[in-house]
Amino acid sequence: MSHSKDLTRRTLLKSAAGTTALVGLGMPAIVQAQSDVIRIGHLTPITGFLGPLGEYAQMGVQLAAEEINAAGGVLGRKIELVLEDSVNPQTASAKAERLIERDKVAMIIGEISSASALAIGQVANRTKTVFINTGANSDALRGESCNPFMFHIEAANSMMVQTVGNYLKREKMVDGKKWYFLTADYAFGHDLLRVARKFVTENGGQVAGEDLVPTDATDFSPYLLKIRQARPDIVASNLAGNQITNFIKQYAEFGLQYPITGFGFDTAVAWGAGQGNFAGIWPLIWHHLVDTPSSKKYVEAFTKKYGKPPENQSWGDYNSLKIVAQSFTELKSADPQKLAEHLRKGAKFDVLKSREGYFRAYDNQMVQEMYAVQAKDPGKMKDKWDIYDPLGTVPAPDQDLEVLAPPKDGSCKMSA
Repeated sequence: MSHSKDLTRRTLLKSAAGTTALVGLGMPAIVQAQSDVIRIGHLTPITGFLGPLGEYAQMGVQLAAEEINAAGGVLGRKIELVLEDSVNPQTASAKAERLIERDKVAMIIGEISSASALAIGQVANRTKTVFINTGANSDALRGESCNPFMFHIEAANSMMVQTVGNYLKREKMVDGKKWYFLTADYAFGHDLLRVARKFVTENGGQVAGEDLVPTDATDFSPYLLKIRQARPDIVASNLAGNQITNFIKQYAEFGLQYPITGFGFDTAVAWGAGQGNFAGIWPLIWHHLVDTPSSKKYVEAFTKKYGKPPENQSWGDYNSLKIVAQSFTELKSADPQKLAEHLRKGAKFDVLKSREGYFRAYDNQMVQEMYAVQAKDPGKMKDKWDIYDPLGTVPAPDQDLEVLAPPKDGSCKMSA
């Protein structure tokens, strides 16, 4: 990612009511209001093309902290959040070190960029501090770049591809079809293109064309003209953040009739495109229509607080803090090394789905259910949030959850 400035934005959650104080650039890192607190670092992009997702991430983790503190905190101590804008990989690394060394956080939650998540993960490993990745999808983070202190509640790219692929094959949209890929030109996109292309070709599809799209691109007309010339059967998005918003909006305006799909997706970017512009079949790790008691409770609380429903990025950050609070309580300790050991031993957690999730020891990936959704007919939408219909749960209820997880191919070698 590229951003113009290194913005420091810290928010300290200092009470059960969620009272916050903003500390500007160059000011002291922490306002000493309560000494007996558990500080949690939250590091995610809130500027740049991933900024809209980062805003939801912050809303999710803040709601979780308020709920935890209102219920008495953890081990009799309040949760205090230190929120930072990760900006880019270099800044993310520096801020992760500062959160750990200067702010003395117990662990770090967040990130969306795969490149920045790698940088944070390296700091976490070196300092033996738990980092739960809530938004970065690159399979390499679970493979050659894995480490025992980096955990993933977010799905890997291979999981996203397998999730939506089930439905694409059912709809006969793969075998014998010509595909055109648009891909975000950074670590996440490159990794997703590799996995998506492999899936398509192994299932009988052909690649009619592909383009790498700069992360700061806003005009998609050159790519849409190339798509029109290629006349593919399917147009597939391996884009990210605001790229998806601009792509689906301009695709609708351009009037192209080729079906579209995506192998990576966040509900917020489709909402940003405007009512009636969303189309196709897409994968999600969670959505606000999931029909479980805990999911409904979260949707109600989030909507009441923020005036709009939550989406998948907020889900990851909300659940990560809840997982940490539950684990500290079970351990009777806020020690980061004990936390890592606990998570790796298969502890199970309610992640607002019909089945509990757990981090598998091989690569620290959370094994869990996922979903596919299909764009709704604009005439049937109740409001601007009502843009898709759920297609179902993957894996099926009678299947082991691990059938969706990345393959244990030996590329992840955890250090001792």
